[in-house]
Amino acid sequence: MAARSPLVAMTFAAGLGTRMRPLTNALPKPLIEVGGRALIDHALDRLAAAGVDRAIVNVHYMASSVEAHLRGRERPEIAIQDERETLLDQGGAIRRALPAIGAAPFLVVNTDAIWIEGPHDNLRRLVDAFDPARMDALLLVASTPDAIGVDWPGDFQFEADGRLRKRAEGEIAPFVYAGVGVMKPESFAGETRETFRLAPYFFDMAARGRLHGLRLDGRWLHVGTPQAVAEAERALGRRAP
Repeated sequence: MAARSPLVAMTFAAGLGTRMRPLTNALPKPLIEVGGRALIDHALDRLAAAGVDRAIVNVHYMASSVEAHLRGRERPEIAIQDERETLLDQGGAIRRALPAIGAAPFLVVNTDAIWIEGPHDNLRRLVDAFDPARMDALLLVASTPDAIGVDWPGDFQFEADGRLRKRAEGEIAPFVYAGVGVMKPESFAGETRETFRLAPYFFDMAARGRLHGLRLDGRWLHVGTPQAVAEAERALGRRAP
């Protein structure tokens, strides 16, 4: 891929955060702080550092709070996608955003996924490694046993050529989706549903040999529950100079 692509990131901030209760009774999940920064700022800071120009941020639950928090942020440029009337799920959010995304590959980013960076910028590595001729999507994946906050048996197996295979029923997979990927907008051509999940798209790509993975350089922190917030704080604290 060209060094300046993708320039757009679809950033998911609309969810209800039910697993994060009671913290999300008064605060939307993207605004919960870890390491002194709101989760959404961790994500947006990574995007800005990687040279991403524009982040489309969808909002639904406590939408006004998220909008107010993001107001005035300069990098990346923020475009709010208002989903107050209907929670579209991640797939539906992408479909609605396609006119704003444009024709080039784009990033997808979960705001509850942060990481301790290794020697190399993971987002730049991801963008540089994406090959649209061989891939419909390239996902950043992390080691399941080394990750913080992972309370499920992983997501994927790695094939020798870098393709990802979905975890089989009853199987423990060594790699977990780290909440960031590169996709092609044409993957959603012909989609007519308004609300749908993104994960089945990944699994279909995997079945067709078109889903690839890039291993995270660093340590992944999945901040999905109050307990995981405390675990992530401890992990970040151990890294303090």
